[in-house]
Amino acid sequence: MANRRRGEVEAIVDGRPRVLCLTLGALAELEAAFAVADLPSLAERFAGGRLSARDVASVFAAGLGGGGTPTRLEDVFEMHVEGGLVGIAAIVADLLALTFGDGDTPPDAGGSERGGAAPVPPSVPGAIATPSPGTR
Repeated sequence: MANRRRGEVEAIVDGRPRVLCLTLGALAELEAAFAVADLPSLAERFAGGRLSARDVASVFAAGLGGGGTPTRLEDVFEMHVEGGLVGIAAIVADLLALTFGDGDTPPDAGGSERGGAAPVPPSVPGAIATPSPGTR
């Protein structure tokens, strides 16, 4: 089962559940695949929302690898993903939103039913963001 707090997404691939995650290694793989120098450039590359089929397959392959199933890009082209093209596009969009944030909220901290972000605590030196249980 996927743990959204860790940026994981579950997909049904070839009839079996798989976990996808854009780990640091997966992101480094994508930096190389897209010939960008750093993570901000990679995020910028995806921010436009216009991805080719090869882009989607590259992110999907990297996510599978990050989730523990090493996968070659060429293998993704032959996979059956539940939901077809719409399904794989939604999975990739979800992975990117969990990894880079969706623009309105920071990356997933497990706060909402969709896996959205929990409130960000104030950054006041010495402030306790969340009281310990039983301190009320």
